[in-house]
Amino acid sequence: MKSVRTIIGDREIVTVACSTCTREAARLMAARQIGALPILDGDRLAGIITERDILVRVVAADLAPASTPVAEIMSTELLVADIGEPCEACLHRMQEAHVRHLIVLDQGRLAGILSLRDLMAVDLDEKTETINLLNAYVS
Repeated sequence: MKSVRTIIGDREIVTVACSTCTREAARLMAARQIGALPILDGDRLAGIITERDILVRVVAADLAPASTPVAEIMSTELLVADIGEPCEACLHRMQEAHVRHLIVLDQGRLAGILSLRDLMAVDLDEKTETINLLNAYVS
């Protein structure tokens, strides 16, 4: 399997500040069609917020999205990967922790975010390539 670096590539890193209201974070995720956002406190990675966090910790808790800062609902115990790690190690870690997003660090600095969908796409591409090679060999 490929390394995380090959998947992350030159993607833009979309983040929000701790003071950003939950409604604005949700709108940003909807506009960018992403399911999670790293949260920054200045230049420091402070946490992550996901669609599920907004649903469970804001909507279901009957909080006001316009006045609830992401810092109040973000997850701060972060599951991270190094940018040089193989994707299969990240996939295993995500499955063990029952999460769908993984923060990626490069020498301790935020390099991006990896989703389960990203890893499944890589896995599918590799399996398709193997099937094609085996079909060519049999033919």
